[in-house]
Amino acid sequence: MTKTALKRQFIRDTAGSPIGVILPLEELALVEEILEQQSQTLSEADKLDQMEQATHDPLFIADLRETMSAFVES
Repeated sequence: MTKTALKRQFIRDTAGSPIGVILPLEELALVEEILEQQSQTLSEADKLDQMEQATHDPLFIADLRETMSAFVES
């Protein structure tokens, strides 16, 4: 039996866009913590808290107003 070692393999969708990658375990260890943090979902209470905090964020409000203006002008 012949063994083939893959350094990494990209997984592509039907359009050819990359949607995933198979990594060696050594490389996975380098990014595993980041991946786990991103995969954790926020509770409903956390989401509502973030939405409430956004109303006091001047950058968010400015971006929201700019976006709303763009739709009015369209």
